[in-house]
Amino acid sequence: LSGCDSGFGQATARHLDIMGFRVFASVLDLQSPGAQELRQSCSSRLTLLQMDLTKTEDIQRVLQHIQAHTNSTGLWGLVNNAGFNDTIADAELSPLGKFRTCMEVNFFGSLELTKGLLPLLRSAGGRIVTVSSPAGDMPFPCLAAYGASKAALSLVMDTFRSELQPWGIKVSLILPGYYKTGTTCDPAFWNLHKQQLLASLPQELLQAYGEEYVEEINQQFIQFMKVAVEDLSAVVNSITEGLLAANPAVRYYPGQGLGIMYFIHRYLPYFVRDLFLKGFFINPKLPRALRREHHKDVKKA
Repeated sequence: LSGCDSGFGQATARHLDIMGFRVFASVLDLQSPGAQELRQSCSSRLTLLQMDLTKTEDIQRVLQHIQAHTNSTGLWGLVNNAGFNDTIADAELSPLGKFRTCMEVNFFGSLELTKGLLPLLRSAGGRIVTVSSPAGDMPFPCLAAYGASKAALSLVMDTFRSELQPWGIKVSLILPGYYKTGTTCDPAFWNLHKQQLLASLPQELLQAYGEEYVEEINQQFIQFMKVAVEDLSAVVNSITEGLLAANPAVRYYPGQGLGIMYFIHRYLPYFVRDLFLKGFFINPKLPRALRREHHKDVKKA
């Protein structure tokens, strides 16, 4: 189970431990408050492992540990939960490095971990449950780097689902709504990364969009996250069902409002979809350069 420092991972690790399972929970930092909390609240069956999904040596170390402790039994389930995003900005404003980091953590890290554990999962005829995001299915404004990595993750897991069927391995995707997890609802975290983004932008881009544009989309995002759900049990239950149900669903959608969102996404025209996502999530005001042109046109008229 990856990404157990906070949020879904931490709550799921605790839940599975209470149910009596032997849990291998990976955290980014063994001294983090989340890791300490798991140590105190869980039984001795739970093993905490340090792993940074961007580091092959970390992944290999975790794989060796799990192999050594499950060789005779195989591994029943893998939960790919770790995820990363620290940028709220248009795709043009998001540095290429941010796209790469999202891909490294959300896609390549999870892919390497999954491939490494597949021999153990095959011997047990086990399960793979992966936490993706509706942002990987729809073009949410200002989430291109995160959304692109989740789209790749969803697709590769769907491919695994099809290819691993003959081995008896069942693969499920979890696409949660909006929940309070880790740093997602910490305004200080987003303000810091907004300042770093503004400092890194080329002058021409900053002129075209305007500092106030970046400020506005970040404020809208922070406002949006204030209504995020604190009770993570719907997601934990979906992950648990993916691991334990005789016939788990291919996709789980824990969270409110996802039904109407997917209906609009699948059946209505593009302009309605775009309007809905802006109305629901972030609706950027016009960039500075476009506002200037608008004023000139008004004067000419």
